[in-house]
Amino acid sequence: MTTEDILSHSLTHSLTHTHTHTHTHAHILCLSLSHTHTHTHTHTHALTHTHTLTHSVSLSHTHAHTLSLSHTHARTHSLSLSCTHTCTHTHTHTHTHTHTHSLSHTHTHTHAHTLCLSHTHTHTHTHTHTHTHCLSVSLSLSLTHTH
Repeated sequence: MTTEDILSHSLTHSLTHTHTHTHTHAHILCLSLSHTHTHTHTHTHALTHTHTLTHSVSLSHTHAHTLSLSHTHARTHSLSLSCTHTCTHTHTHTHTHTHTHSLSHTHTHTHAHTLCLSHTHTHTHTHTHTHTHCLSVSLSLSLTHTH
């Protein structure tokens, strides 16, 4: 009896699967610097009113002196002398009142300056995983002879 291989065939198939995972982590640092300028402007407006009141009082005194001289003869002569003295006193009162109205305007201007410094740091991690599948098929055909 003789065994003879008349057909021998081998088939190999490979399948490769690759999985990639990427992880990114970012750190952000922000530094803010603020500077504020304030300007104040004041404007003042003044208005003045003056009121004057004057009051006068006059007082007069009169003194009269009369001298009469009569002389009688066959005829009648009459001499009359009159002297009048007048004294006047005047009192004046003056009152002055002043009103002042003031109006002030205040303007405030604020200027803000902000400076922001940003720093970004990024970490990247990549993970790769590979799966390989191998399939091998062998086919053999044998023929046996009997002697």
